[in-house]
Amino acid sequence: PSTSTRWPTCARPRRRRWRHEGHDAQAMTALHDNTFRAIAELMHTSIGLSFAAHKKPLVASRLAPRLQRLGFDGFEDYLALIAGNDDQGEFQVAVDLLTTNETYFFREPAHYELLEQELARKRPASLRVWSAASSFGDEAYSTAMLLADLQTQGRIGDDWSILGTDISDRVLRSASQAIYPQERLRNVSPERLKRYCWRGEGEAEGLSQIQPKLREHVRFGQLNLCVPIDDIGPFDVVFLRNVLIYFDPPTKAEVVDRVLTQLRPDGILFLGTAEGRVPCRTPLKVLAPGAFRKVAG
Repeated sequence: PSTSTRWPTCARPRRRRWRHEGHDAQAMTALHDNTFRAIAELMHTSIGLSFAAHKKPLVASRLAPRLQRLGFDGFEDYLALIAGNDDQGEFQVAVDLLTTNETYFFREPAHYELLEQELARKRPASLRVWSAASSFGDEAYSTAMLLADLQTQGRIGDDWSILGTDISDRVLRSASQAIYPQERLRNVSPERLKRYCWRGEGEAEGLSQIQPKLREHVRFGQLNLCVPIDDIGPFDVVFLRNVLIYFDPPTKAEVVDRVLTQLRPDGILFLGTAEGRVPCRTPLKVLAPGAFRKVAG
């Protein structure tokens, strides 16, 4: 199908009108140190997120518009809500606001080139991939495009699947819809855009949707990396990129070891290139910046 294929009516995103509340939010009461520490402690004990003192302005800027929308006078009231037993789902909203990160298709392309080389060498009949901090799904669908191409070329079998997990229910819902601003697909080749994407028209202009033939290989689910993980593997490849920045050093090591229990021996782990090698108990062999092979025991 052409990249300008018109979406079915049910697939078109609804146009929403957003209010800009940032300026009014600046007039709210300040985030006091003790309240910030309490919010940081709540996030750390609940889901392992770490916010050092220098992150206070970020936390304040991310949460202030939400406080105004709820009609709260200050951060103390909001803390009381998200820390309470009856938070009405607001704790998850706070997590979403504090963990949203920039994402786009084929981020850190050297990782995809390395993966292509590894798979071309092994020619696996089946393949299981885990995008362990999948956010809005850009990483999962980028990987799906690569695997679909390799399948077409006969370099892997047709039995492949991708699991995307994240702690944020909001980003997972968005990932399942698979609708993206075209700017996020700027690193996708024109050939792949034609093969795997529908370009929106009319009210959907400026957006693209991943085609069903690709989406059927990808599923999403909610998962907290800071608690014991059910046996969801084993996987041949795990992406754990650009999420460890939210954790303190001990939690980083715990998360990596926990994730690696789901990776097959000789499987490949990808971390964010800038994150370096995280100390962990599981033996790893460095393949390239941010790329590691799990050493068979």
